[in-house]
Amino acid sequence: MICVGGEALVDLVPASSARPGELGPLLPLPGGGPYNTAIALGRLGGPVAFLSRLSTDTFGDALLGRLHASGVDTALVQRGDEPTTLAVAGIGPDGSARYSFHVEGTADRVVADPGELPADVTTVSLGTLGMVLEPGATTYETVLRRHSARGGLVVLDPNIRAAMITDPDAYRARFDSWLPDVGLLKLSLEDAEWLAGGMATEAAVRGWLDRGPAAAVLTRGAAGLLALTADGDRIEVPTVPVAVVDTIGAGDTVHGALLFWLNEAGITGPAGVREIDADGWRAALEFASRAASVTVSRAGAEPPYATELGIHP
Repeated sequence: MICVGGEALVDLVPASSARPGELGPLLPLPGGGPYNTAIALGRLGGPVAFLSRLSTDTFGDALLGRLHASGVDTALVQRGDEPTTLAVAGIGPDGSARYSFHVEGTADRVVADPGELPADVTTVSLGTLGMVLEPGATTYETVLRRHSARGGLVVLDPNIRAAMITDPDAYRARFDSWLPDVGLLKLSLEDAEWLAGGMATEAAVRGWLDRGPAAAVLTRGAAGLLALTADGDRIEVPTVPVAVVDTIGAGDTVHGALLFWLNEAGITGPAGVREIDADGWRAALEFASRAASVTVSRAGAEPPYATELGIHP
């Protein structure tokens, strides 16, 4: 079982009917980096549970229903009467998204420590606002360290939202403290550049790999995917050509697809990630790129189902 932990929220996305320079209707769409990752993994048929706290409001009910419909185990989902986090999205001409967040007193940031995870959980995936907003960030950090201590695989996607990080240097130091417990890093090129703080990006990533992770996978938009390994390998895979509607959820789909590929390959611990050779990483990246190409071809975070990628039970 793969446990994905972190925030679930609602993206308010401008309707396509909005005129340039004018406010138009906002469509509420389910989102949040970890939430999208869990949805992507569930739709591919991977064994996935979601760890978070959802509101009992209408948005929270919808978020929970989508998890069920996507095959995600919700036994670790907590509920509370706090409101759902909202993210107002703006879509650029190239389909890229930028966000402003409404997070004060929301449900996902007050998630409680679940204690020891079920014995069948082999991989824990964390990231985004869940690792930033307190007190939830400390809770997820505890889950990260506890799972690593029992020999499990930890996958981390920082998914930086710079506007929500009040002390960049403190966050960078905290990120560095997680690395000895992380088996695989997944991050965007922009995330890596921000975390590097002015250092050459690939050199910074190599330094992070020296701290613990066996590999890092970087999403680079139209430039495709890049894997760097602690053994010195560098593997690049191009994007799959497609008409882009928007990029919401693309990186999260890559994350979910990588988790699925690792599980299908029987890789459930950090040692297994270290044993993946260049051909293996190329296959993993090609699969993740195919999955993301489906997501960007439609509005909002709508990861593909297994059959859309030719996967049949």
